[in-house]
Amino acid sequence: MIEEIISSKDLYKHLMWDYNISIDKIKELFSGKIKSIGHYNQETLFKKVLESLPWFSILQILDIQLIKKILTKEVIKKLRSPDLRNKYFYVRDRLQEIILVPE
Repeated sequence: MIEEIISSKDLYKHLMWDYNISIDKIKELFSGKIKSIGHYNQETLFKKVLESLPWFSILQILDIQLIKKILTKEVIKKLRSPDLRNKYFYVRDRLQEIILVPE
C-alpha cells in the first residue's frame, strides 16, 4: 500500500486545527525566536506534536537536533498515554546514543 505524502503545511494545519496560529509563528517558537504563542510555549507545543502526529511526520516538520534537545524526560512524563511515554522514552534513549547535539 502506498501512503499518501502529506505536506509540512498540512501537518502544521492538522496540528493546530483548533487554533488560528500561523505556521511562521510555530516555526519561530520552535527556533527560539519567540517564547510563546497563545498559551503554548515550546515544551507544551512539542507535547502536542508528540500526541498528535506520528513519528515520521514529526521528523518531517522538526529538525532531529531540535527533537533531541527538547525531548526531555520531563516532557515525556507529561504525555497522556502510557504507550506514548514508553515509545518516546525509547526514542529519547536511541537519539542520545546516535545523534550529537552541537554545543
